[in-house]
Amino acid sequence: MKIEIRADGAHISGYVNVTEKKSRPVVTPHGKVVEEIEPRAFERAISRAGNITVTVDHDNSHVYASTDEGTLKLYEDNIGLHADVLVTDDTLIGLARKGKVKGWSFGMYNVQDELEQRADDLPLRRIKALDLDHITLVVRKSPIYSATSVELRADAKVELEIRSAEETPRITVDEPETPAYDNAPFRARLEAIKKH
Repeated sequence: MKIEIRADGAHISGYVNVTEKKSRPVVTPHGKVVEEIEPRAFERAISRAGNITVTVDHDNSHVYASTDEGTLKLYEDNIGLHADVLVTDDTLIGLARKGKVKGWSFGMYNVQDELEQRADDLPLRRIKALDLDHITLVVRKSPIYSATSVELRADAKVELEIRSAEETPRITVDEPETPAYDNAPFRARLEAIKKH
């Protein structure tokens, strides 16, 4: 995760999830498994998604960025799901500046998967397709977790699965340099001398 504090806000970028990388054990509708998301699953999810939002700690009462606003850009490359976010909320910028943003998380539903039983290990869940619900920045919650909840949307039950990963953010602050002292009076006198 890379965080750059600029004049227009906090630019946060990085990989939300790496495809074909086995996760730590997670609890899923199949029980405890190790899972991996297949390549192109995110690409297909992005292509059919409507507005995808950015929240903090999965709290959808406040949206900090979105694809509709152009403040969230998502794409899948040969590594995984990459996000570029522009945050203009002063409180969240302050938290980012202090290194309080611990990682990424995302919500997925309509998951199509395949389970492979393994003799000496947890089953492997291969996620072949999914719908992307939202991206979230992890601030207060533990970044290594998974959860499943059932929500009612448009008169249909949706099983929403949450995944996240921890990263150590690289923070850079791009602020104009301010001189240690104000030399404006000196410059004014120098200009006056040049005129004579």
